[in-house]
Amino acid sequence: MTTDSAVSRVLVANRGEIARRVFATCRRTGLATVAVFSDADAHSPHVDDADVAVRLPGHAPADTYLRGDLIVAAALAAGADAVHPGYGFLSENAEFARMVQDAGLTWVGPPPASIAQMGSKVEAKKIMAAAGVPVLAELDPAAVTAADLPVLVKASAGGGGRGMRVVRDLADLDGQLTAARREAQSAFGDPTVFCERYLETGRHIEVQVLADRHGTVWAVGERECSIQRRHQKVVEEAPSPLVEAVPGMRDRLFEAARLAATAIGYEGAGTVEFLATGDATGEFFFLEMNTRLQVEHPVTECTTGLDLVDLQLHVAAGGRLDSEPPAVHGHSIEVRLYAEDPARDWQPQSGTVHRLALPAPATEFAVLRETGVRLDSGIVDGTEVGVHYDPMLAKVVSYAPTRTVAARLLAATLASAEVHGLWTNRDLLVNVLRHPAFVAGDTDTAFFGTHGLDALSAPLATPQAEAVSALAAALADAAHRRATASVNAGLPSGWRNLPSGPQVKTYTGDHGEHEVRYRLGRTGLVTGGPDTAGYTTVVLLDQRPDRIVLELDGLRREFRVARYDDAVYVDSGLGPVRLYEVPRFTDPSTQVAAGSLLAPMPGAVIRLGAQAGDTVAAGQPILWLDAMKMEHTITAPAAGVLTELNVTVGTQVAVGAILAVVAEPDAHTPEGDRA
Repeated sequence: MTTDSAVSRVLVANRGEIARRVFATCRRTGLATVAVFSDADAHSPHVDDADVAVRLPGHAPADTYLRGDLIVAAALAAGADAVHPGYGFLSENAEFARMVQDAGLTWVGPPPASIAQMGSKVEAKKIMAAAGVPVLAELDPAAVTAADLPVLVKASAGGGGRGMRVVRDLADLDGQLTAARREAQSAFGDPTVFCERYLETGRHIEVQVLADRHGTVWAVGERECSIQRRHQKVVEEAPSPLVEAVPGMRDRLFEAARLAATAIGYEGAGTVEFLATGDATGEFFFLEMNTRLQVEHPVTECTTGLDLVDLQLHVAAGGRLDSEPPAVHGHSIEVRLYAEDPARDWQPQSGTVHRLALPAPATEFAVLRETGVRLDSGIVDGTEVGVHYDPMLAKVVSYAPTRTVAARLLAATLASAEVHGLWTNRDLLVNVLRHPAFVAGDTDTAFFGTHGLDALSAPLATPQAEAVSALAAALADAAHRRATASVNAGLPSGWRNLPSGPQVKTYTGDHGEHEVRYRLGRTGLVTGGPDTAGYTTVVLLDQRPDRIVLELDGLRREFRVARYDDAVYVDSGLGPVRLYEVPRFTDPSTQVAAGSLLAPMPGAVIRLGAQAGDTVAAGQPILWLDAMKMEHTITAPAAGVLTELNVTVGTQVAVGAILAVVAEPDAHTPEGDRA
């Protein structure tokens, strides 16, 4: 479908992957593009992707991407005739939509009145109930009793899991309400929260809708987004395994979604979200309606052949939809690659992405019609990931004729990808895609709790694979030194004409410390010690600074090696490995006292849970950090005394900063006071 000629230049009121996704469709359809960018995003790839870019002075979202007046002014200055909000920031802000329209620009979204009606989850439920859409009853937080538990606290204006808390003990309710209100105010500017019944093992099912101003409403297809962390989606797929298995459920879902869209006079692309009980009854309840495009829209595009952004632009320009949407074919799965450490309570990361490369070229931002992989990313090699925005690096999407093939292809692609520079959830994603429960389609919202986050976030490389990767790293480092040597560059490092002591190098990795010992003699590589990793014979076939080929017990293995400062990344068929070289001599000034609490990410201290001198229990909250639009709790690593507290409320901290020190009860007691 081609976009109506009434639109010729589109400003995207967003950043990163979101803006790049919309720009990709604009390029394919011949539309000019305008980007906006904060000072923090001055070197973001989305700025280079646009024909014209307009600076929004400042770093924080409140000063830049949430300033509707600045964005409208940018559109007018750049000669744009349409504004696409993307998803996030002002995409569901009715006032912003009115500002765009009042400026004489085309708003690529639903009518402001529709946005306003769905903007409050409390009011949205009332509208849906009146329209005949099944809903979960709203609970007044002040009236919640033990009989209502567990309940879910939700931000009325929220999304993306922010401002959400599960409460299972009535004694925790007040504290969780306070925290939810605080987070909701920070993220959305509205502290209103409410409660509803919490389904421990529900299935998150959503329906993509598309409507034009001429009365046609499509239910394009459903997606399942049940695997979530902190109520934020991690894995999404279309069609839903649950809906596929329950007769008649799809028809009822689609009817409810069309009722929802019709009830508010909807136009454009939107998503009606439901929570299903997950059993054979196929019972489901309305959660919310997202009056925008969803992050996970690529799986619907790949299974229908539709370019949803193109259709948004078409409908916004007054175009008509066909009477019926296309049929769904095949299966598509999307995973969100985040800069975060799942094993450490999902701590977000910041820093440089040195490299993100899939094993085979992926199609960027395109609708897949044959078996393959799509990459939607807001970064390129060398991109700096800051603390102001969501830590999602990319969406990796597979499409195949069957769900089994789609999952297998996506897992293999991620496992072989080169992901260098930041801790990510890549290993977790691969483990989920290969887990027997996922393969069977058993994917409820309690997936991580049921199957154990520790096991799901375990490294893909085994201890044996990490040990032999350390050998490859040492050999590559020797080749690198030889290639960059100013003298004797032609001699292999470690080679001796006569027998001598081995070369020794030590690395640390996920599985501990690896001491590598080897010699390069007349007969080739001679290894010894733990670096053999259980292999009887290890033969060096090729040695380069970035590539080592070994024959391990008769099997040829290639190891790709990359080094960045003190980190070494080794990628092979045995699994990705990150190593750190252990220096031969340690600088005492770099040592950190036992019991130190280090900042896991840059952020601002928003609350203290203890004071210097307090006796604290293991796991007791010491302070809370606000970083990347979420609250993060810093807890005591062990029972003891809080001997140092180096921050106050409002302190901005850098990653690795020593926030506090917890000492063992007797460690700080003066000698004379001991009995």
